[in-house]
Amino acid sequence: MDETPTEPPVEPFGPEDELDDEAPGWQAINGALERIYGDTKPYHWGTLLKWSLGGRDPLDGISVHARTEPVPHWHYISYGMSELYGKAEDGDPEESGWGFEFTFRLARDPAEETPPVWAANLLQNLGRYVFSSGNHFEAGHHMDANGPIAADRADSEIQAVVFATDPELGAISTPNGRLEFLQVVGLAREEYEAARQWNAGSMLEILEPRIPLFVTDIDRGSLLADPEVAAAVQAGVEREGSSSGMLYVTTAGWADEPDGTTVLRLGALQAPMIRQSLSGRLPYGRELYVVADDMTLCFEPADGFSLARENGVLKIGVPEGALDGLLGAIRSESGRTPVPSLPGLAVEIVPTRMRDQYGNETGEVIG
Repeated sequence: MDETPTEPPVEPFGPEDELDDEAPGWQAINGALERIYGDTKPYHWGTLLKWSLGGRDPLDGISVHARTEPVPHWHYISYGMSELYGKAEDGDPEESGWGFEFTFRLARDPAEETPPVWAANLLQNLGRYVFSSGNHFEAGHHMDANGPIAADRADSEIQAVVFATDPELGAISTPNGRLEFLQVVGLAREEYEAARQWNAGSMLEILEPRIPLFVTDIDRGSLLADPEVAAAVQAGVEREGSSSGMLYVTTAGWADEPDGTTVLRLGALQAPMIRQSLSGRLPYGRELYVVADDMTLCFEPADGFSLARENGVLKIGVPEGALDGLLGAIRSESGRTPVPSLPGLAVEIVPTRMRDQYGNETGEVIG
Protein backbone atom coordinates (compact mmCIF):
# COMPACT_ATOMS: atom_id res chain seq x y z
CA MET A 1 0.00 0.00 0.00
CA ASP A 2 1.61 3.25 -1.11
CA GLU A 3 2.02 6.07 1.39
CA THR A 4 1.45 9.79 0.98
CA PRO A 5 4.96 11.22 0.55
CA THR A 6 4.53 14.35 2.66
CA GLU A 7 3.80 14.78 6.34
CA PRO A 8 0.28 16.04 7.17
CA PRO A 9 -0.15 19.43 8.81
CA VAL A 10 0.32 19.22 12.58
CA GLU A 11 -1.79 20.76 15.34
CA PRO A 12 0.12 19.67 18.47
CA PHE A 13 -2.69 20.35 20.95
CA GLY A 14 -5.75 19.19 19.04
CA PRO A 15 -8.40 20.95 16.93
CA GLU A 16 -9.89 23.15 19.62
CA ASP A 17 -11.19 25.59 17.03
CA GLU A 18 -13.40 22.83 15.58
CA LEU A 19 -15.21 22.16 18.87
CA ASP A 20 -18.35 24.22 18.70
CA ASP A 21 -22.01 23.55 18.10
CA GLU A 22 -21.29 22.92 14.42
CA ALA A 23 -19.13 19.85 15.17
CA PRO A 24 -21.24 17.54 17.38
CA GLY A 25 -19.74 14.41 15.82
CA TRP A 26 -16.21 15.62 16.56
CA GLN A 27 -17.24 16.39 20.13
CA ALA A 28 -18.72 12.90 20.53
CA ILE A 29 -15.42 11.28 19.49
CA ASN A 30 -13.51 13.49 21.92
CA GLY A 31 -15.96 12.53 24.64
CA ALA A 32 -15.21 8.84 24.06
CA LEU A 33 -11.47 9.52 24.24
CA GLU A 34 -11.81 11.53 27.44
CA ARG A 35 -13.16 8.44 29.21
CA ILE A 36 -9.76 6.81 28.64
CA TYR A 37 -7.33 9.73 28.44
CA GLY A 38 -8.99 12.41 30.55
CA ASP A 39 -7.77 15.89 29.65
CA THR A 40 -4.45 14.66 28.21
CA LYS A 41 -3.77 16.56 25.00
CA PRO A 42 -3.09 14.35 21.97
CA TYR A 43 -0.65 14.88 19.16
CA HIS A 44 -2.88 15.92 16.24
CA TRP A 45 -2.62 16.10 12.48
CA GLY A 46 -5.20 18.31 10.78
CA THR A 47 -6.11 18.41 7.08
CA LEU A 48 -5.87 21.89 5.58
CA LEU A 49 -7.98 21.26 2.46
CA LYS A 50 -10.92 18.98 3.23
CA TRP A 51 -12.03 16.19 0.89
CA SER A 52 -15.42 17.90 0.41
CA LEU A 53 -13.58 20.96 -0.93
CA GLY A 54 -11.43 19.01 -3.38
CA GLY A 55 -8.61 17.94 -1.07
CA ARG A 56 -6.91 14.56 -1.41
CA ASP A 57 -7.23 13.44 2.23
CA PRO A 58 -10.65 12.20 3.38
CA LEU A 59 -9.88 12.41 7.11
CA ASP A 60 -10.21 15.88 8.60
CA GLY A 61 -7.88 14.95 11.42
CA ILE A 62 -6.00 12.21 13.24
CA SER A 63 -5.21 12.32 16.96
CA VAL A 64 -2.55 10.17 18.63
CA HIS A 65 -2.12 9.32 22.31
CA ALA A 66 1.06 7.84 23.81
CA ARG A 67 0.47 4.71 25.90
CA THR A 68 2.65 2.71 28.26
CA GLU A 69 0.23 -0.14 29.11
CA PRO A 70 -0.25 -3.02 28.46
CA VAL A 71 2.73 -2.45 26.15
CA PRO A 72 4.17 0.90 25.00
CA HIS A 73 2.29 2.01 21.90
CA TRP A 74 0.78 4.91 19.99
CA HIS A 75 -3.03 5.00 19.75
CA TYR A 76 -4.21 6.72 16.54
CA ILE A 77 -7.87 7.83 16.14
CA SER A 78 -9.36 9.25 12.95
CA TYR A 79 -11.89 12.04 12.44
CA GLY A 80 -13.74 11.96 9.13
CA MET A 81 -15.30 8.58 8.35
CA SER A 82 -18.30 9.61 10.43
CA GLU A 83 -20.31 12.83 10.17
CA LEU A 84 -18.37 15.35 12.24
CA TYR A 85 -20.56 18.37 11.53
CA GLY A 86 -24.18 18.42 10.35
CA LYS A 87 -26.24 15.36 9.43
CA ALA A 88 -26.45 14.72 5.67
CA GLU A 89 -30.02 14.93 4.40
CA ASP A 90 -29.68 11.64 2.50
CA GLY A 91 -27.67 9.91 5.23
CA ASP A 92 -28.70 6.85 7.22
CA PRO A 93 -30.45 8.23 10.33
CA GLU A 94 -29.17 5.28 12.37
CA GLU A 95 -25.48 5.62 11.44
CA SER A 96 -23.05 8.52 11.36
CA GLY A 97 -21.47 8.71 7.89
CA TRP A 98 -19.84 5.38 7.07
CA GLY A 99 -20.66 4.18 10.57
CA PHE A 100 -17.10 4.01 11.87
CA GLU A 101 -13.85 5.80 12.63
CA PHE A 102 -10.45 4.17 12.26
CA THR A 103 -8.10 3.48 15.14
CA PHE A 104 -4.61 1.99 15.02
CA ARG A 105 -2.24 0.94 17.78
CA LEU A 106 1.45 0.95 16.88
CA ALA A 107 4.20 -0.41 19.12
CA ARG A 108 6.62 2.33 20.17
CA ASP A 109 9.97 2.76 21.83
CA PRO A 110 9.24 4.34 25.27
CA ALA A 111 11.80 7.02 24.41
CA GLU A 112 9.96 7.95 21.20
CA GLU A 113 8.37 11.39 21.48
CA THR A 114 6.69 11.79 18.10
CA PRO A 115 4.29 9.29 16.48
CA PRO A 116 5.39 8.00 13.04
CA VAL A 117 3.66 9.80 10.19
CA TRP A 118 3.41 6.68 8.00
CA ALA A 119 0.66 5.32 10.24
CA ALA A 120 -1.41 8.48 9.73
CA ASN A 121 -0.91 8.10 5.98
CA LEU A 122 -2.06 4.48 6.23
CA LEU A 123 -5.37 5.61 7.74
CA GLN A 124 -5.74 8.32 5.08
CA ASN A 125 -5.16 5.71 2.37
CA LEU A 126 -7.81 3.41 3.85
CA GLY A 127 -10.25 6.31 4.03
CA ARG A 128 -9.43 7.25 0.45
CA TYR A 129 -10.22 3.69 -0.64
CA VAL A 130 -13.64 3.81 1.05
CA PHE A 131 -14.58 7.23 -0.32
CA SER A 132 -13.38 6.37 -3.84
CA SER A 133 -14.79 2.84 -4.14
CA GLY A 134 -17.90 3.03 -1.98
CA ASN A 135 -16.84 -0.20 -0.23
CA HIS A 136 -16.99 0.12 3.55
CA PHE A 137 -15.21 -1.88 6.25
CA GLU A 138 -16.56 -3.90 9.14
CA ALA A 139 -15.01 -5.92 11.94
CA GLY A 140 -13.73 -9.16 10.42
CA HIS A 141 -12.91 -7.64 7.03
CA HIS A 142 -9.32 -7.83 5.85
CA MET A 143 -7.12 -6.30 3.15
CA ASP A 144 -3.84 -7.18 1.45
CA ALA A 145 -1.49 -4.18 1.41
CA ASN A 146 0.57 -5.72 -1.44
CA GLY A 147 3.72 -5.03 0.55
CA PRO A 148 4.74 -3.79 4.01
CA ILE A 149 2.15 -1.47 5.56
CA ALA A 150 5.06 0.79 6.56
CA ALA A 151 6.39 1.98 3.20
CA ASP A 152 9.88 2.67 4.52
CA ARG A 153 10.27 -0.81 6.00
CA ALA A 154 10.78 -3.10 3.01
CA ASP A 155 11.92 -5.91 5.31
CA SER A 156 8.77 -5.94 7.46
CA GLU A 157 6.62 -9.09 7.43
CA ILE A 158 3.51 -7.07 8.36
CA GLN A 159 1.91 -6.79 4.92
CA ALA A 160 -1.85 -6.98 5.46
CA VAL A 161 -4.51 -5.66 7.81
CA VAL A 162 -7.61 -7.01 9.46
CA PHE A 163 -10.32 -4.88 11.09
CA ALA A 164 -11.61 -5.37 14.63
CA THR A 165 -13.69 -3.36 17.08
CA ASP A 166 -11.29 -1.27 19.18
CA PRO A 167 -11.18 -3.22 22.46
CA GLU A 168 -11.32 -0.05 24.61
CA LEU A 169 -13.43 2.39 22.59
CA GLY A 170 -16.07 0.03 21.19
CA ALA A 171 -19.05 1.85 19.67
CA ILE A 172 -20.83 5.07 20.67
CA SER A 173 -23.98 6.99 19.87
CA THR A 174 -23.58 10.51 18.51
CA PRO A 175 -26.07 13.23 17.53
CA ASN A 176 -25.52 12.09 13.93
CA GLY A 177 -26.01 8.36 14.60
CA ARG A 178 -24.02 5.36 15.77
CA LEU A 179 -20.34 4.87 15.03
CA GLU A 180 -17.92 2.06 15.79
CA PHE A 181 -14.24 2.57 16.44
CA LEU A 182 -12.76 0.15 13.93
CA GLN A 183 -9.19 -0.81 14.72
CA VAL A 184 -6.72 -1.58 11.95
CA VAL A 185 -4.56 -4.56 12.98
CA GLY A 186 -1.40 -5.47 11.07
CA LEU A 187 -0.87 -9.11 10.12
CA ALA A 188 2.18 -10.92 8.82
CA ARG A 189 1.82 -12.34 5.32
CA GLU A 190 1.55 -15.92 6.61
CA GLU A 191 -1.10 -14.93 9.15
CA TYR A 192 -3.12 -13.13 6.49
CA GLU A 193 -3.11 -16.17 4.19
CA ALA A 194 -4.42 -18.27 7.08
CA ALA A 195 -7.08 -15.70 7.98
CA ARG A 196 -8.38 -15.73 4.40
CA GLN A 197 -8.74 -19.49 4.55
CA TRP A 198 -10.51 -19.37 7.90
CA ASN A 199 -12.10 -16.57 9.94
CA ALA A 200 -10.40 -13.26 10.73
CA GLY A 201 -12.20 -12.85 14.05
CA SER A 202 -11.28 -16.35 15.21
CA MET A 203 -7.70 -15.76 14.09
CA LEU A 204 -7.49 -12.62 16.23
CA GLU A 205 -8.84 -14.50 19.25
CA ILE A 206 -5.89 -16.90 18.98
CA LEU A 207 -3.35 -14.11 18.41
CA GLU A 208 -4.66 -11.69 21.07
CA PRO A 209 -2.76 -13.17 24.08
CA ARG A 210 0.45 -12.48 22.13
CA ILE A 211 -0.59 -9.02 20.86
CA PRO A 212 -2.57 -7.36 23.71
CA LEU A 213 -5.04 -4.71 22.56
CA PHE A 214 -4.11 -5.81 19.02
CA VAL A 215 -1.06 -3.55 19.00
CA THR A 216 0.73 -3.74 15.65
CA ASP A 217 4.48 -4.32 15.83
CA ILE A 218 6.02 -3.96 12.37
CA ASP A 219 9.24 -5.58 13.61
CA ARG A 220 7.69 -8.91 14.62
CA GLY A 221 7.58 -12.07 12.56
CA SER A 222 4.65 -14.39 11.97
CA LEU A 223 3.12 -15.79 15.15
CA LEU A 224 2.41 -18.98 13.21
CA ALA A 225 6.04 -19.84 13.86
CA ASP A 226 4.75 -20.88 17.31
CA PRO A 227 3.66 -24.54 16.89
CA GLU A 228 0.79 -24.09 19.35
CA VAL A 229 -0.63 -21.14 17.40
CA ALA A 230 -0.13 -22.88 14.04
CA ALA A 231 -1.90 -26.02 15.25
CA ALA A 232 -4.89 -24.06 16.59
CA VAL A 233 -5.26 -22.12 13.33
CA GLN A 234 -4.93 -25.22 11.14
CA ALA A 235 -7.55 -27.01 13.19
CA GLY A 236 -9.93 -24.09 12.68
CA VAL A 237 -9.34 -24.02 8.93
CA GLU A 238 -9.99 -27.74 8.60
CA ARG A 239 -13.03 -27.62 10.85
CA GLU A 240 -14.80 -24.53 9.53
CA GLY A 241 -13.36 -23.42 6.19
CA SER A 242 -13.49 -19.74 5.22
CA SER A 243 -16.09 -17.28 6.51
CA SER A 244 -15.23 -14.68 3.84
CA GLY A 245 -17.87 -14.96 1.16
CA MET A 246 -17.01 -11.82 -0.84
CA LEU A 247 -13.78 -10.60 -2.41
CA TYR A 248 -13.39 -7.11 -3.86
CA VAL A 249 -10.87 -7.07 -6.71
CA THR A 250 -9.79 -4.69 -9.45
CA THR A 251 -10.22 -7.13 -12.33
CA ALA A 252 -12.98 -9.72 -12.67
CA GLY A 253 -15.47 -10.36 -15.47
CA TRP A 254 -16.44 -12.64 -18.30
CA ALA A 255 -17.05 -12.71 -22.03
CA ASP A 256 -19.13 -15.09 -24.16
CA GLU A 257 -17.31 -16.00 -27.36
CA PRO A 258 -18.87 -16.99 -30.72
CA ASP A 259 -17.89 -20.65 -30.31
CA GLY A 260 -19.93 -20.87 -27.11
CA THR A 261 -16.97 -20.65 -24.72
CA THR A 262 -17.40 -18.48 -21.64
CA VAL A 263 -14.11 -16.89 -20.61
CA LEU A 264 -13.57 -15.71 -17.04
CA ARG A 265 -11.11 -12.82 -16.83
CA LEU A 266 -9.19 -12.35 -13.58
CA GLY A 267 -6.27 -10.15 -12.60
CA ALA A 268 -2.92 -11.82 -11.94
CA LEU A 269 -2.45 -10.03 -8.63
CA GLN A 270 -5.67 -11.38 -7.14
CA ALA A 271 -5.54 -14.88 -8.67
CA PRO A 272 -3.83 -16.57 -5.67
CA MET A 273 -6.33 -14.97 -3.30
CA ILE A 274 -9.28 -16.17 -5.38
CA ARG A 275 -7.85 -19.68 -5.59
CA GLN A 276 -7.36 -19.91 -1.83
CA SER A 277 -10.80 -18.50 -1.12
CA LEU A 278 -12.48 -21.01 -3.42
CA SER A 279 -10.69 -23.80 -1.54
CA GLY A 280 -12.03 -22.48 1.74
CA ARG A 281 -15.62 -21.99 0.57
CA LEU A 282 -16.93 -24.46 -2.02
CA PRO A 283 -15.89 -27.71 -0.25
CA TYR A 284 -17.85 -26.47 2.79
CA GLY A 285 -21.03 -25.84 0.79
CA ARG A 286 -20.57 -22.04 0.61
CA GLU A 287 -20.55 -19.73 -2.39
CA LEU A 288 -17.89 -17.12 -3.18
CA TYR A 289 -18.59 -13.73 -4.77
CA VAL A 290 -15.72 -12.04 -6.62
CA VAL A 291 -16.71 -8.41 -7.11
CA ALA A 292 -15.19 -5.84 -9.50
CA ASP A 293 -16.49 -2.38 -10.41
CA ASP A 294 -19.04 -3.45 -13.02
CA MET A 295 -19.15 -7.26 -12.97
CA THR A 296 -19.49 -9.96 -10.33
CA LEU A 297 -18.63 -13.64 -10.47
CA CYS A 298 -20.43 -16.00 -8.11
CA PHE A 299 -18.96 -19.50 -7.70
CA GLU A 300 -21.48 -21.91 -6.16
CA PRO A 301 -21.28 -25.55 -5.10
CA ALA A 302 -23.63 -27.55 -7.35
CA ASP A 303 -24.53 -31.06 -8.43
CA GLY A 304 -23.69 -30.20 -12.06
CA PHE A 305 -21.88 -27.50 -14.03
CA SER A 306 -24.08 -24.51 -14.84
CA LEU A 307 -23.85 -20.88 -15.93
CA ALA A 308 -26.50 -18.23 -15.25
CA ARG A 309 -26.31 -14.52 -16.07
CA GLU A 310 -28.39 -11.91 -14.28
CA ASN A 311 -27.95 -8.15 -13.70
CA GLY A 312 -24.20 -8.11 -14.12
CA VAL A 313 -23.64 -11.32 -12.13
CA LEU A 314 -22.39 -14.57 -13.63
CA LYS A 315 -23.22 -17.57 -11.44
CA ILE A 316 -20.99 -20.58 -11.99
CA GLY A 317 -22.21 -23.88 -10.56
CA VAL A 318 -19.15 -26.00 -9.74
CA PRO A 319 -19.55 -29.73 -9.00
CA GLU A 320 -17.31 -31.15 -6.31
CA GLY A 321 -15.25 -33.20 -8.75
CA ALA A 322 -14.57 -30.18 -10.98
CA LEU A 323 -13.11 -27.86 -8.35
CA ASP A 324 -9.50 -29.03 -8.72
CA GLY A 325 -9.62 -28.35 -12.46
CA LEU A 326 -10.94 -24.85 -11.88
CA LEU A 327 -8.28 -24.11 -9.25
CA GLY A 328 -5.57 -25.34 -11.61
CA ALA A 329 -6.69 -22.85 -14.26
CA ILE A 330 -6.52 -19.86 -11.90
CA ARG A 331 -2.80 -19.21 -12.17
CA SER A 332 -0.60 -16.27 -11.27
CA GLU A 333 0.84 -15.95 -14.79
CA SER A 334 -1.03 -14.25 -17.59
CA GLY A 335 -2.56 -16.49 -20.25
CA ARG A 336 -5.68 -18.47 -21.11
CA THR A 337 -6.42 -21.96 -19.77
CA PRO A 338 -9.45 -24.12 -20.61
CA VAL A 339 -11.13 -26.00 -17.75
CA PRO A 340 -11.76 -29.56 -19.04
CA SER A 341 -13.79 -30.46 -15.95
CA LEU A 342 -16.14 -27.57 -16.78
CA PRO A 343 -16.67 -27.95 -20.57
CA GLY A 344 -17.06 -24.64 -22.37
CA LEU A 345 -15.38 -22.62 -19.62
CA ALA A 346 -11.91 -21.05 -19.77
CA VAL A 347 -9.97 -18.79 -17.43
CA GLU A 348 -7.91 -15.89 -18.76
CA ILE A 349 -5.42 -14.28 -16.39
CA VAL A 350 -4.61 -10.71 -17.37
CA PRO A 351 -1.64 -8.65 -16.11
CA THR A 352 -2.34 -6.29 -13.21
CA ARG A 353 -0.93 -2.81 -13.62
CA MET A 354 -0.16 -1.45 -10.19
CA ARG A 355 -1.47 1.99 -9.27
CA ASP A 356 -0.74 4.36 -6.41
CA GLN A 357 -3.36 5.69 -4.00
CA TYR A 358 -4.28 8.45 -6.47
CA GLY A 359 -5.02 6.03 -9.33
CA ASN A 360 -1.81 6.66 -11.26
CA GLU A 361 0.04 3.71 -12.78
CA THR A 362 3.37 3.04 -11.07
CA GLY A 363 4.91 1.12 -13.98
CA GLU A 364 4.95 -2.16 -12.04
CA VAL A 365 3.10 -5.03 -13.74
CA ILE A 366 2.12 -8.28 -12.03
CA GLY A 367 1.71 -11.30 -14.30
